[in-house]
Amino acid sequence: MRAIIFANGVLNNIRDVRDIILHDDLIIAADGGTAHCLALGIKPSIVVGDLDSLNPDYLKSLQTSGTEIISYPANKDQTDLELALQKAVELGCDEILVLGALGARWDMTIANLLLPALSDFSKVTIRLIDGHQEIFLLRGEGELTFKGKKGDMVSLVPLGKDAEGVTLRGLEYPLKDDVLKLGATLGISNVLINDTATVYLKKGLLLCIHIRKDKD
Repeated sequence: MRAIIFANGVLNNIRDVRDIILHDDLIIAADGGTAHCLALGIKPSIVVGDLDSLNPDYLKSLQTSGTEIISYPANKDQTDLELALQKAVELGCDEILVLGALGARWDMTIANLLLPALSDFSKVTIRLIDGHQEIFLLRGEGELTFKGKKGDMVSLVPLGKDAEGVTLRGLEYPLKDDVLKLGATLGISNVLINDTATVYLKKGLLLCIHIRKDKD
């Protein structure tokens, strides 16, 4: 099962969002993410959070129409997005797309980028989507294939420690069983030379960013 989570950040390319959502996706709004649902005319199945960012009238309307409201106190140990991810996993979702995860607050943006590294989500595919950009986490030992177009950009950022045994195929700057050092920029701004490229990782964590070319 796939879930779409609307977070309370900036939602770029709002027209493209409609192309992402499938009719059987589970729609979850993380607190203020309900504003994006309202703008798109989408009714979330679940709203999760401390509800401090919700319009009271809209909240009442959602309750009346059957949306499940899961309320938490303002003084809690997790962000609304983490709680929404946990709910999706609890319901058996194995793929989660997060929209609106990035925004003006750097602390929240960085925390959202790192959420897929939480061990609780190690068996779930989480994609953070921001317009033409998608962000994934690759755990070693593992591999990830990017499907896009020639000229798309791919950047790889090690998390926590060096990423070891990195092999890149289908990219302008290939690597073979190499190391991407924590803090170094060797993995930034690579380019697809075909419509697909694959990253292999033996050990560590890689934040993988796929920046698609603008649509024709």
